[in-house]
Amino acid sequence: MENNLETTTTTSETITCTKNTLKIRRRRRMASNGTVCQDELVTKGVSESGDGSKIDHSKAREGYLEWSEYFLAIAFLSAQRSKDPNTQVGACIVNNEKKIVGIGYNGMPNGCDDAKMPWARSTVTDNQLETKYPYVCHAEMNAILNKNSADVKDCTMYVALFPCNECAKLIIQSGIKEVIFVSDKHHDRIPMIASRRLLDMAGIKYRQYTPKQQRIVIDFNAVDGPEATTNNNCPDVPNKINH
Repeated sequence: MENNLETTTTTSETITCTKNTLKIRRRRRMASNGTVCQDELVTKGVSESGDGSKIDHSKAREGYLEWSEYFLAIAFLSAQRSKDPNTQVGACIVNNEKKIVGIGYNGMPNGCDDAKMPWARSTVTDNQLETKYPYVCHAEMNAILNKNSADVKDCTMYVALFPCNECAKLIIQSGIKEVIFVSDKHHDRIPMIASRRLLDMAGIKYRQYTPKQQRIVIDFNAVDGPEATTNNNCPDVPNKINH
């Protein structure tokens, strides 16, 4: 009986995809008769992105979102659900394990038709009942009420705007320990002055956060990775589902 001895070779390849040039290494096991026993992708090397920067696919990725940026980004993304034509605000509540336990955005109460409710900030007749203010639920309120845990005690709230006095009451009563916000544009208005008084007296920490990344773009095509191509010429991990 013929004994086919196996040999293993490692080769390097450079494959050009739609946007990137990807260098990979393959390990191929072959029998002495030339039959391929196993052909696998070992590691992905360095690829060159469209802007000329180098990406090392064999090391941990850099440039990822920090925790605060991540939770604030979720708050800002949630705000895009708001139908308020003037101001869109989102809030995200996180527990001590960095798990999200509540998300909310500003909008009208459940069961109230958004198309029939007033959204104006003011009216010619100065009629408050024809503005949004007596009716709208703030993002902080909705985040607390939308909680998916027993409570939000000792949690941190990430919110786009510094909370008003009414939201400060809810924050205090719900047991939230800290508020991290981005904008304080209404700092000198009475509701915000009252809010700071309440939060200070209750011992609730609050601080303004400036994200390192001022703009975050959500690209639904990014999941395809640097190997994405329309003609499937780029390599993938064979016989595996591997992110």
